Amino acid sequence: MLNRSMTSKIVQVSLVAALIGVGACSTKKKDLPPPPMLNRSMLIRPKLKTTVQLTLVAALIGVGACSTKKKDLPPPPPPASEPVVPPTASTPTKVPPPAGVQSTNIPGSTADFVAQAGSDTVYFGYDSYELDDPSRTILGKQAEWLARYPNITVTIEGHTDDRGTREYNLALGDRRANAAKNFLAAQGVDATRITTISYGKERPAVDGSGEDVWAKNRRAVTILVGAKG
Repeated sequence: MLNRSMTSKIVQVSLVAALIGVGACSTKKKDLPPPPMLNRSMLIRPKLKTTVQLTLVAALIGVGACSTKKKDLPPPPPPASEPVVPPTASTPTKVPPPAGVQSTNIPGSTADFVAQAGSDTVYFGYDSYELDDPSRTILGKQAEWLARYPNITVTIEGHTDDRGTREYNLALGDRRANAAKNFLAAQGVDATRITTISYGKERPAVDGSGEDVWAKNRRAVTILVGAKG
């Protein structure tokens, strides 16, 4: 059994060891004071010696644990932002027309007349006002179209190429216009709906000379009056 004096000294040594550990924790990077010298009288018995050793070991462990300071870890890097992709200009998409819907000319219009008849112009040979087969076909379709629109009247223009005198070509143009008029009337178009005019060589369709040019200027043109467009 330990007497009171030894017990008091053991308690004092324990307190000193604890204070040494606490001081080491509170003081950063300072030399620790040397441990107090133990009196030989304190180590009389093995139990006392063992108790003091354990106390000193505990104090040294506390000092070692507190002497090493954990380094602050750097903050994690911010998340990488996704690259901003600029919007691309979209190509407009063509919308097809609804099924079964087709683009057509306005009924009763000049465009409809030309489309249905095939042309508003018939051509003649040199110094002639005779209608050939292609011209008769076109005039026949013109007559059919005019029959569907009785309120529309027409003016037939007679033209020539630039050869010959002005007076001669005016007369020839007049004969060509009347040839077309008479054919339409024969197909059932009221003659009162048809007027004629001759421009001779004054209004060529194509400028220049040569047979290709002259052939395009020898013509009779049906002009609608009162059409929708």
